[in-house]
Amino acid sequence: MNQSEKFKKLAEEILNEVGEKENILNFTHCATRLRFNLKNESIPSDEKIKEIKGVLGVIRSGGQLQVIIGQDVSKVYDEVCKMIGFQDNSNIDEADKPKKKVTVKSVLNGILDALSGSLVPAIPVITAAAFFKMLVAILGPSMLNVIGPKSDFYVLATFVGDAGFYFFPVIIGYTSAKKFKVSPVMGILLGAIMLHPTFVGLAGKSFSVYGIPCSVQKYGSTILPIIMSVYVMSYVERFFNKWLPSALRSVFAPAFTIAVMLPISLCVLGPAGSFLGSYICNGIISLHGVVGFLGVAIIGATFEFLVMSGMHMILITFLFQIFATAGHENFIAVGMIAATYAVAGICLGAALRIKDPEQKSLSFGFLISLLLGGVTEPGIYGVGIRYKKPLLGLVAGGFAGGLYMGILNIGHYTLVPATNVVGLLAFTGNGTSNLVNGIIGCLISLIVAAAVTYFFGFDKNDPIVKKN
Repeated sequence: MNQSEKFKKLAEEILNEVGEKENILNFTHCATRLRFNLKNESIPSDEKIKEIKGVLGVIRSGGQLQVIIGQDVSKVYDEVCKMIGFQDNSNIDEADKPKKKVTVKSVLNGILDALSGSLVPAIPVITAAAFFKMLVAILGPSMLNVIGPKSDFYVLATFVGDAGFYFFPVIIGYTSAKKFKVSPVMGILLGAIMLHPTFVGLAGKSFSVYGIPCSVQKYGSTILPIIMSVYVMSYVERFFNKWLPSALRSVFAPAFTIAVMLPISLCVLGPAGSFLGSYICNGIISLHGVVGFLGVAIIGATFEFLVMSGMHMILITFLFQIFATAGHENFIAVGMIAATYAVAGICLGAALRIKDPEQKSLSFGFLISLLLGGVTEPGIYGVGIRYKKPLLGLVAGGFAGGLYMGILNIGHYTLVPATNVVGLLAFTGNGTSNLVNGIIGCLISLIVAAAVTYFFGFDKNDPIVKKN
């Protein structure tokens, strides 16, 4: 069976278990997972899906069924799209969506779903922008001093990198519009309105929208204001599309939608989202001030469990804003990278301890997949969840590496959304010492996790650690 046939078979089996096209409301993917929003969530059996060859795990989070595939997820996604006959999740009809009782859990799941659905598609923008900011940090005066602040390349790379972050509300306007099934260009327009120089220049001045007082904020690099605004706009747009005559709809529906959204977005949701985002970011910074280096260690020990639950998207959301305001981050991001290298460590420890050739090869494969591709889920589910005891190594390694970096106050000065070896370059920007000690901290995570997994991760009588 060639690769194409393998992906097709995997897609068929998954589609059969989730209830075919008729049970799918939304279908997207991230770096490692197929993400299904289903009409009837009781149809799929998690255990049956886990038994499918090629599936690394199953998670229910944020109102989604998430099937973990690994680096080949986009190929499986394409096969599923072919089978159900669509290229874009906006083509799926929501008319049959059952009404759900509103509970605290359902609201939290909805928020997680909205954040992940809006942020994950925007990751390539952050990757590209961060690459140029990383070049400035490495080649500039703070490290190699190959280029100076007045050189053309320094200026070019700086404004290219800044553009990806400053205009993030425009990007999120597009991705959140697709998530909430609004015309994507309307999401772009709403984001652009919030960043227009004339509007931004009104900050601190008296201004009103239709006579309604407007507290003008600077929305560059923010996330919550545009997501909240586009969510409300989805209802406004649907209202006009439903009630306007078809002859008038194409012209007046977009105009009326924006006209209604201006006071809602600029006077209410924008300031509220900005305040909420700033409040939470300041809370995170204050928390770090209270717990100190132990906080970094705790993040390192527990972050991958947040990944398993899908809750990590909440932390990642506010990382963007912290970087935008402070220019660096030495709490969550540092703990995250410590946790990542702890996953690499349990893969290495398992590969060295296991004698079964096939399982040894798989563990080495998970390690390479993480170090080169930046994918942690195969290691988490293929080693940690599968064998259970290596999770001790995951916690110990993440804690040890996080503790070291926390004590030395190591920081991330470039937001690099990559968990492979390239992610180490996030430590650039504050001199060589920060980079060197950041790398040492990651190696501590890896070595401690590998050692704990090797010595304590398996029972001595387990067949896979015995020589044939």
